[in-house]
Amino acid sequence: MMTLSKENFEIKREPDVILYRNRAKELAAKIGMSLVGQTKLITAASELVRNMLRYADGGTGTIEVIVKNNIKGIRLTFADKGPGIKDLKLAMQDGFSTGRSLGLGLPGAKRLSNEFDIKSEPGKGTTVTIIRWKNGL
Repeated sequence: MMTLSKENFEIKREPDVILYRNRAKELAAKIGMSLVGQTKLITAASELVRNMLRYADGGTGTIEVIVKNNIKGIRLTFADKGPGIKDLKLAMQDGFSTGRSLGLGLPGAKRLSNEFDIKSEPGKGTTVTIIRWKNGL
C-alpha cells in the first residue's frame, strides 16, 4: 500500500468536523469514488470525529489518499489522548454506549468501511483507522 497524499487536522471544536468531512469528501470525489461510497465514508467519519470531541475533547484527524493493487482509496485516522476504551469488544456491540447515545457509532462506522482498525488503552487514548476503497472492495 502506498500513500499518495496525507493531511492532518486538529479537531478541537464542532466547526472542525465540517472542515474534516468536506476535505474527505473532496478527496473521495477526486479519486472517482461513487456517491454511495462517498456517503458511507463521510457518515463513518462524522461518527468517529464526533466521538473524539464527545469523549476525548478532540484529537487529530488524518486523511490519506492511498493506492493498493492500482486501486485508490481514502484512509481516515482519528487519534485522541482521551480516557481510552476499557472494553473494546463491548464498545463494538450495537447498542452499547457510555454517553447516552444509541451506541451505533463504532459498529456503524465499521459497517460503512471496507477496512476498520481500533486501538485503545485506558488512560492513554484511542486510535481508529478506516479505509474506503474507490471500488468498494
